[in-house]
Amino acid sequence: MKIYTQKNFHKHTFCLWQEVPFDSISALNINHKSESGSNYFFTPKGVYRVSNHWGRVANCRWRLLSLENYKNQQFRVGFASWVDFYPNDETTKLFFIKADFVNKKISFSHKFSSDYDGKATLRTASETFKIIKIIKEIQTETSWSRYLQFDDLDSLRKEITVKLTYSNNSFIEIKKEYL
Repeated sequence: MKIYTQKNFHKHTFCLWQEVPFDSISALNINHKSESGSNYFFTPKGVYRVSNHWGRVANCRWRLLSLENYKNQQFRVGFASWVDFYPNDETTKLFFIKADFVNKKISFSHKFSSDYDGKATLRTASETFKIIKIIKEIQTETSWSRYLQFDDLDSLRKEITVKLTYSNNSFIEIKKEYL
């Protein structure tokens, strides 16, 4: 597995950054300022990033696990250990979908992360985002369920979400099972 450092963490990587309070960097000096205005503080354990944009960052996919609801254009501080960076490209099946049915949240993560169970279907980034969009529609809309045979809409939502997460079947193929 590739080792990431301050010299290469910003080149084609995926990372989940943990939001931390601004006072976490109060004693640190800025090591790098990007053209887009993000500030980076390097430590032996990892890197702090102060930025108002997260998600797709140049050739990287960096998601902020925020302490509260985050909206772009709000400056936040994120921290990532050097071991939290994973390779990223647009053509390799590196990502899997995670469904949190209790909090009704859908997210994605990298196959090298510790939370990959080895069972969820791996997809490219673009395929992953297409499926996430469909799952979000399933979780919030009802028009997709018209003409389907089911007893409980919430149970159906969960069943279809699981099938989309753990198979390569399309939404249309899965819906046909309920006609």
